[in-house]
Amino acid sequence: MTRKRTALITGASAGLGEEFARQLAAAGYNLVLVARRKERLETLAAELSQAHGCSVQVETADLSDPAAPENLHRSLQAQNIDIDFLINNAGIAGSDLLMDRSWEDHQAFFQLMMLSVAQLCHLFIPSMRERSFGRVINVASVAGRIPRAGGCNYGPSKAYLIALSEDLAVTLQGSGVKVCALCPGYTHTDFHSTAGLQDMKDGTPGFVWYSAELVVREGLRAVERGTPVYLSGRLYRWLDPLFQSLLTRRLFRMAARH
Repeated sequence: MTRKRTALITGASAGLGEEFARQLAAAGYNLVLVARRKERLETLAAELSQAHGCSVQVETADLSDPAAPENLHRSLQAQNIDIDFLINNAGIAGSDLLMDRSWEDHQAFFQLMMLSVAQLCHLFIPSMRERSFGRVINVASVAGRIPRAGGCNYGPSKAYLIALSEDLAVTLQGSGVKVCALCPGYTHTDFHSTAGLQDMKDGTPGFVWYSAELVVREGLRAVERGTPVYLSGRLYRWLDPLFQSLLTRRLFRMAARH
């Protein structure tokens, strides 16, 4: 009997993480849902298990804690749960690098946004390669493709995920393991309200926004095709070559000086 494959999703209690859980459960995967909010995970787990007949394991973890990735890996090993599909989705908006915040706050941000992702890849991809099958989606952002004034944390952290994913994709080519950096633009989730950015969202034209359902569906297709970096949303795919041009980057720098 063929073993049913299992997907691990971080940041699964809301937004893109929840949508990944819904689409992968519908596709026949068992799930491991990871987030800080246990009650929301358990509610989602019960719903998906009943709707799709899949096994759903709930693991509460704060990935800004350096011990969390290893603890998660150890817990799943003890339960003999092999991970075939890794979705690194957990993240926050972050604070301004140059603002009067403690360095410990920034370290926690780096741990969540970059180090935990690298460590989860380090922990789970080798066994995928041994089994000659694996899928990894690192949820990055269009912000990782554009130099912008202000913040200096969120965009650079996403740029790292893009670079990491591209290197992993090249390294794992032909192994049966595929890696994709999924780069959404503005997406309808609770991210902006949670981050205190609802006014910004309300003032942004509707045509730049895409649904979580579309972003996840396109991401799942992209990783199956072996696309190492994928911009979700037709508008952002059209704009990306402009973002990458030297002229556009020069314009961004000039605008920042005014």
